[in-house]
Amino acid sequence: MGCLGNVLWFICGGFLSGLSWCLSGCLWCITIVGIPIGMQCFKFAALSFFPFGKEVTYGGGAGSLLLNILWMIISGIPLALESALFGILMCITIVGIPFGLQHFKIAKLALMPFGAEVY
Repeated sequence: MGCLGNVLWFICGGFLSGLSWCLSGCLWCITIVGIPIGMQCFKFAALSFFPFGKEVTYGGGAGSLLLNILWMIISGIPLALESALFGILMCITIVGIPFGLQHFKIAKLALMPFGAEVY
């Protein structure tokens, strides 16, 4: 399902999701302080473009917690709501359930991107 799923994903909504992450990364990179956050956005944009076959693990410490709180206030909630809405819409049909689950994975990542690693 990896290659075919990623192609179908990109055509049927992954492009918009990845574009949202890229836009968020560009906005964060405007300031020097936001560049590390913007680079994290670009890393997760790649995941958002092609999520099948990749796993996300969560971890981190106090620094990740502080960055996650700042991120959630500024950019995390809109990206998470977008992915959750797409996930709900995809899960309406049986064929769309795998795509909906990928959207939910990205929505969780949108709320806590710092301390997360993609494999």
